Amino acid sequence: MWLKPEEVLLKNALKLWVTQKSSGYFILQRRRGHGDGGGRFTGRLVGALDAVLDSNARVAPFRILLQVPGSQVYSAIACGELLNGSEVYWAIAIGATAEEINQHWEWLEQNLLHTLSVFDNKEDIVSFVKGKVKALIAEETSSKLAEQEEDPEKFREALVKFESRFNFPEAEKLITYYSCCCWKGKVPRQGWLYLSINHLCFYSFFLGKELKLIIPWVEVQKLERTSNVFMTDTVRVTTANKERDFSTFLNISEAFRIMEQLADVTLRRLLDNEIFELDPGLQDPTQITKRDLEARAQNEFFRAFFRLPRKEKLHEVVDCSLWTPFSRCHTAGTMYTSDSYICFASKENGCCTVIIPLREVISIEKMEDTSLLPNPIIVSIRSKTAFQFIELKDRDTLVENLLQRFKEVNSGNPLHCNNLQNQNSIGLGSVCTLGDDEPACLGTEASPGKERREREKENNYLLNAEALRSDFHQSGVPGLDFGKSREQIKESLWDDHFVEYGRTVCMFRTEKIRKLVAMGIPESLRGKLWLLFSDAQTDLASHPGYYIHLVEASMGKCCMATEEIERDLHRSLPEHPAFQSETGIAALRRVLTAYAHRNPKIGYCQSMNILTSVLLLYAKEEEAFWLLVAVCERMLPDYFNHRVIGAQVDQSVFEELIKEQLPELAEHMKDLTALASISLSWFLTLFLSIMPLESAVNVVDCFFYDGIKAIFQLGLAILEANAVDLCNSKDDGQALMILSRFLEHIKNEESPLPPIGNHHAFFSDDQESFPVTEIANLIHDSYEKFGDHSVEQIEHMRYKHRIRVLQSHEDTTKQNVLRVVIPDVSILPEDLEELYDLFKREHLIRCYWESRSAVSERHDPSRPYAEQYRIDAQQFASLYRLLSPWTCGEHTDLLAHRTFRLLDDNMDRLIEFKGLASCLDVMYNGEMNEKIKLLYKLHIPPALTENERESQSPLKNPLLSTSRPLVIGKSNGDAVDYQKQLKQMLKDLAKEKDTRTEKELPKMSQKEFIQFCKTLYSMFHEDPEENDLYQAIATVTTLLLQIGEVGQRSISLGSGSDEFTEDLQPEASASDQDAVFTDTVKTPHNDSQPSPVTEGDWTVSFEHILASLLTEQSLVNFFEKPLELKPKLENAKLNQYSLRTNGMSCQSRSEHAKPSMQ
Repeated sequence: MWLKPEEVLLKNALKLWVTQKSSGYFILQRRRGHGDGGGRFTGRLVGALDAVLDSNARVAPFRILLQVPGSQVYSAIACGELLNGSEVYWAIAIGATAEEINQHWEWLEQNLLHTLSVFDNKEDIVSFVKGKVKALIAEETSSKLAEQEEDPEKFREALVKFESRFNFPEAEKLITYYSCCCWKGKVPRQGWLYLSINHLCFYSFFLGKELKLIIPWVEVQKLERTSNVFMTDTVRVTTANKERDFSTFLNISEAFRIMEQLADVTLRRLLDNEIFELDPGLQDPTQITKRDLEARAQNEFFRAFFRLPRKEKLHEVVDCSLWTPFSRCHTAGTMYTSDSYICFASKENGCCTVIIPLREVISIEKMEDTSLLPNPIIVSIRSKTAFQFIELKDRDTLVENLLQRFKEVNSGNPLHCNNLQNQNSIGLGSVCTLGDDEPACLGTEASPGKERREREKENNYLLNAEALRSDFHQSGVPGLDFGKSREQIKESLWDDHFVEYGRTVCMFRTEKIRKLVAMGIPESLRGKLWLLFSDAQTDLASHPGYYIHLVEASMGKCCMATEEIERDLHRSLPEHPAFQSETGIAALRRVLTAYAHRNPKIGYCQSMNILTSVLLLYAKEEEAFWLLVAVCERMLPDYFNHRVIGAQVDQSVFEELIKEQLPELAEHMKDLTALASISLSWFLTLFLSIMPLESAVNVVDCFFYDGIKAIFQLGLAILEANAVDLCNSKDDGQALMILSRFLEHIKNEESPLPPIGNHHAFFSDDQESFPVTEIANLIHDSYEKFGDHSVEQIEHMRYKHRIRVLQSHEDTTKQNVLRVVIPDVSILPEDLEELYDLFKREHLIRCYWESRSAVSERHDPSRPYAEQYRIDAQQFASLYRLLSPWTCGEHTDLLAHRTFRLLDDNMDRLIEFKGLASCLDVMYNGEMNEKIKLLYKLHIPPALTENERESQSPLKNPLLSTSRPLVIGKSNGDAVDYQKQLKQMLKDLAKEKDTRTEKELPKMSQKEFIQFCKTLYSMFHEDPEENDLYQAIATVTTLLLQIGEVGQRSISLGSGSDEFTEDLQPEASASDQDAVFTDTVKTPHNDSQPSPVTEGDWTVSFEHILASLLTEQSLVNFFEKPLELKPKLENAKLNQYSLRTNGMSCQSRSEHAKPSMQ
């Protein structure tokens, strides 16, 4: 165990120890006399010395020492004794056994040995090792306590440090923390890794330098365990811009697993809206804990392994043994219990699995505890079979919980328990307890009343009572008698298997049944066994009348899904006679339409028609519906939705399997995406669209028994069979032809059906002879060569590749949005890309800490690309403060909200990226008239609200007084004939307005104009030319106020604007050098003031404002000076988080104290 470093002095200690291992920095020693076969006297002597010299009277027999070459300091990492003389040691850890001390030694070799060579200073080496071991002690203590109960004190201490160091809101929940090193180049930084619900954070304070990293999980593109030059095992976190390596974890496997789970959960919660709505566990991330993540991972493995519905929640996982009559012994394994199932899996992979739906159970009993049968329970099922489990810990609690869930499952069917014994008669042809009369019986029991039963009876004639295969069988084909004899042999083998292993959904599933499935299920049993293997039969029995109700509710309704279904109906196995008649087409229409009505999130996807057609051939219509439910909702999760994420994830997994299993082929085909695109239809249609039907159904047999694993291994077998030709292929087109021709020539010689041409095949006619491959041999090879991958391995690979696939979709969204925006703005593409990242991050920050935001505000991948990310007014204001060049002090937020209202065209209180980009483009790259027009729009409705218009203006400066004479002169002192200049300017503007097709901007009232002036004054604050700008804007403001008042008087006298421009002749003073423009048409010294006019009549137009501003060069310079967006973007990346978390304006901070955003 690791010990807290303590300095120990002891002379001549070296004589008591024997060195066993040594390296450049470490020495492993054994206590002299310990472990020596002939060293009894020496051992007793050393033991006596230990008792005399050591106060504890017990010294660990093993230790490890840190030896720094060239230094007089030696640190004992194991026990802490002196080497020789009076040299200094540090007691850090002890080992009671050779195994324990060797684990410490191996950890040091893997995690520290290569790292220490980086340091130049010997004291730094000692300091680094001591710091690392102290951190390991803290983490080891925390881990041990957490195994029993989460240590509140330790976690509270870590939480306080996390909050103080990163200053996140309270909603940012810390999940766990680890001591580790973060590599910065070749230098490791020892510190603490904090894993929260939305972020990966690292903090280090080492040798006087502080390092903070914040990496949002949603920006992680890859998580992998790898190695670098110095470390053999590191966790690499890859984002769009950088890679970060973390190492020297006490338990790197646990840390990586938690990181992987957090990244997966966060990405699915924030980037996959379809999964978010299906998974309640994602809806409130503040409830996630480390234990919840582990339970979630175990739950997902449980559902994937036994292929159970998504809603099933795992409750108990108990080691036990199950009596297996076929082997006449108890088989060790694990019992899994959930809401509606009891499942068992043997310790030996593939030896035995059992799935027991609680609907099939009639009793759960405790038996007498004996030495031969410790803690036994008996689970009896409807088919007069009982399962005996023994060696169950906490049996009483387990049985109590099982009985409670058993009652809940059957509470909706009160007659179930009383009638179970009457339904156990099974004929050979039925294969299982699902006789033809059983669903009707169950439906009668569960029907709410006579009226519903009558309605169902009337509607039953609409549905196909038998599989289409029986109605449209083909005969008269040469060799059919031989095929039938093969079928009879298979049926006999299955009958023998049923007798020994059971014939219900609760049968023992062993390697023997897998071999029978690989040979091909007999035609007469195929549909029933598909129902059993997929457990669709449980859904069928649990929902009597449900399908009929869906058919009634969905038929006749028209929507996008039904239109697509109608379009594809006649493309579904058109070569089969069953779908050349209205009977088959009508059944297909009903099943697909009913499913689209049941699950509108999926609705209808292409390839569902092909799969459903084959299901209808071998199962009754209602059974085919439930088989389709099983495939779409649990056996191929996320395959049939808007973005087919599940299929793309499995394509990436398939690529990894190719690299692992077929390295030569992967080496030749550097880019495996071509193979992935070719194989996509393999996964979506289970080979039904590219392989002859009589062969493809054997693949479907394996799929229903083994799940997606069967498709992976068959795909690998196909690639291996064509590896030589594929390696010699010149391009992707040739590779496609090779695989398509091979798949078309896969035959099933044992099938009793005649060969049916494949409408979807690549080749329809053979131009030349091609070798035929037998499907049974291909499936056998797939199991023999590639069948060793477990469900757990596949699920782990899915975790990893789901991150990549979701991020790939995000990149596609980003590129499509940029492609639309780039032509309309002058911002550089690289700057626009960074702006998009900031916009998206601002959207996500709301999702981080305001998780209960409306669904309409969340990321929705089904929306058009430009509308997938939108921000509200508060988020826009945050970005505005960071990015806008028009900063107005306290006035900035007000201007930001006006800008938001201006951009919010549809008044839904959300804006898209294009709005932000166009606004900033005007501010940074627009001409002066465009900038003034934007400012003008910000001070009239809808941007300016009534409350803002009525607010008191602080502009009381005498410079704005209209009684102050306005003098305009040139720099050389020459007077300007202002009357003529203004008259000509207004005429030109009027003429320009007549020729423009753009909608004229409404005129600005006096209150709006005062707000406009207030904004301009605020913008000029702290500008280098502040005084000149203030003088210029005062001049322009006075002029515009006078123009407005003259216009006001002209309107009150009934004069038009043309008259105003013609009669604008203020009296001149006696001086010829000044042109004076006062606030009235005539001098006011002896005339009374004009009668007041309502403020609403005072107006000024955009053209007046623009013309007046153009007269002042300092204002022109201000609005036309070049502005750089890039520095603002860089600053925003550093300060975006601190602005939101601190709730204050963003200010630059020193680099060493600022979190580094990845």
